[in-house]
Amino acid sequence: MDREPTVIARTVTRLVVPMILVTAIALLLQGHNLPGGGFIAGVLTVVAIALVYIIFGLDYLQTELLDRNGVKVPYDPETGIVKEFGNVFALGLAIAAGSGIVAMAFGRPFLTQGILFVEPLPVYKYLEVASALVFDLGVYAVVVGALLTITAVVGEE
Repeated sequence: MDREPTVIARTVTRLVVPMILVTAIALLLQGHNLPGGGFIAGVLTVVAIALVYIIFGLDYLQTELLDRNGVKVPYDPETGIVKEFGNVFALGLAIAAGSGIVAMAFGRPFLTQGILFVEPLPVYKYLEVASALVFDLGVYAVVVGALLTITAVVGEE
């Protein structure tokens, strides 16, 4: 049974998805100083993408959001969209592990946090960049890659 989503569902999705993504970015960026971080930001990102997938379908997701220009990537674990999600997972794992290994290269314990102050800046006096942000970015990519893989596999069945 092929059903078209209602106007209300499409409109709510268009309004809610950007808010979910902005919240995910905010949680990702505050993760090294406050509760939040890569895991919850990744989950929220996948919720937004899954909502678009459910309401508009995989074709819309591929052509509009992934900019495939009408090229549909079939469900194929070896060459399709699932492989791309697996690549996101692998990249995130490499980033997260790499952030810990960098600390070891400087003679510190694995995953020791370092802080870099970038100054002077025009609007802000300085910007604090912590190495925990790099780890959170890796966790974010791992969560997004893993959950999108699960979503794609389950959605295909």
